[in-house]
Amino acid sequence: MTPPNHVNFMAKQLFGSCGEIENIAVAHLQPNGGGPTIQHSHPHSHLFVVTKGEAKVLLGNDVHIIHENESFLIEGGRMHSVWNNADSETVMVGITIKEQIGK
Repeated sequence: MTPPNHVNFMAKQLFGSCGEIENIAVAHLQPNGGGPTIQHSHPHSHLFVVTKGEAKVLLGNDVHIIHENESFLIEGGRMHSVWNNADSETVMVGITIKEQIGK
């Protein structure tokens, strides 16, 4: 999409409203990098946006691949781990979203 009054500008919405942001980090995963080695869970959600490479999300028994310029939301309480799925460095933005009480 091109927002109004923009020239030579293309944007792709990766996600809509999903809660209050707690923190944001940029992760650099080398080949075979990621973690944790044993899936874990926590009350807050994670929204991952891959900006370079490809990530593999292990979500319980399911596997999800996040391609470059795609996002993936892991809701709080779900067992998960995240790994580089490329032969070169993968870079992704990790957004921690506060637990929503009464959800």
